[in-house]
Amino acid sequence: MQNQLKSMLNRKLTATFVATIVTSICMAFWGLKDPDSEIIYNLGNAFAGSSAIYIMYVGGIIFTYGNLVSVGIEYLQRKWFQKHDWLYIFLHGIFGAALGLVVLDLLDVLMLLYGTPAALLYACVDRWLYKRASKNKAAKMFLLIPLLVYGLCWGYFQFITPPIPPFTKADAVDFATAGNGTVTDVFPNKIGKWKGTIKGYEVERKTSAKEMEEETYIVTFKENWRKGAETGSWLLSYKVECGSSSVYDEKGEIPPYHE
Repeated sequence: MQNQLKSMLNRKLTATFVATIVTSICMAFWGLKDPDSEIIYNLGNAFAGSSAIYIMYVGGIIFTYGNLVSVGIEYLQRKWFQKHDWLYIFLHGIFGAALGLVVLDLLDVLMLLYGTPAALLYACVDRWLYKRASKNKAAKMFLLIPLLVYGLCWGYFQFITPPIPPFTKADAVDFATAGNGTVTDVFPNKIGKWKGTIKGYEVERKTSAKEMEEETYIVTFKENWRKGAETGSWLLSYKVECGSSSVYDEKGEIPPYHE
């Protein structure tokens, strides 16, 4: 009796693993192949991240709901239809579809689309493992094959990933001037100068950038002003990398016409 329970436990856990990994791969693959989605760089890592989220949700559902239902169906099969594996598999599909209908508002229509195939896959793997166990055959391949497919999918997405474009001076300036409500709002949002008169002051505002190291830039905003014999300047610079920036230097005094 104890050996039977252990065998069933191993079988159910293996079927859970296979169905979870394969279903999550399909869901992540479909999401990244959406032609309407924006360009994503490092697609392999995006695939790994999205599939990991699906693994948590799908795995949790199969581990709890799926295994509970499967144990119940297996009990009925042993009692009423022991020789009809097709009915065993079919009932799993019915309960998989039922779950999709129940949680449709919570987990989106994907649950309805993937619930039945995931349940059918679970049942097929479970029955196959049951047959192999009765012949004392190993089942390690059911653990290795999903991992191999997962690795191949990751490699495929990495291979088709478009190359990341270089981060240029212009990109650094765009990043540093992005957003509203900052002190840089009054400066040119491109490399260049602006000249004008503010409250009687002749003002020159300049935006510039220089490369500090590969794809790392110092973006500088400098303001000079003059009114008769009165002159002054103020400078603020940022160290900008792809996706991040930090204040690098600040010199001078705030222009009097800003007060």
